[in-house]
Amino acid sequence: MASPYNQTIYSAIKNPNLNTRQMKKIYDYGSKPYVVDIEEVTKENMAFRTAIWTGKHLQITLMSINVGEDIGLENHPELDQFLRIEEGEGIVKMGDYKDNLNFSTTVKDDYAIVIPAGKWHNLINTGNIPLKLYSIYAPPQHPFGTVHETKEIAIASEKHTHHN
Repeated sequence: MASPYNQTIYSAIKNPNLNTRQMKKIYDYGSKPYVVDIEEVTKENMAFRTAIWTGKHLQITLMSINVGEDIGLENHPELDQFLRIEEGEGIVKMGDYKDNLNFSTTVKDDYAIVIPAGKWHNLINTGNIPLKLYSIYAPPQHPFGTVHETKEIAIASEKHTHHN
């Protein structure tokens, strides 16, 4: 089942036999084997959130956070999360309580962020370009094929599906 909104961006896949690059459309490949230049596809993603691989125990999503915006304060009680910044800079905040994010640090290109299950967290773009990152959820957090073109669409969708 393909995503209802397939971006018109493509990721470069190197073909060692031809020494060229093949172009591959970005959408959720489900639990099929998948190899991708994660840095390139992350930088090309223009949507707030795009799931590119949703398996039984793991999910990978791409995110693009506009200048001055954030992911939004959230908490995932039942899953751990890994974020990797590929482009841009920001501030990540975490804490045990929604109103007490007592951990805060700056992040930029090539930084990894590990968010334990149950931690309240937010990531704010403090740079002057979109913050490009990918997220790994274990277990999956969003429905197969999720594409949220904007943060507003993501918020509305999460209210409808009861995700935090």
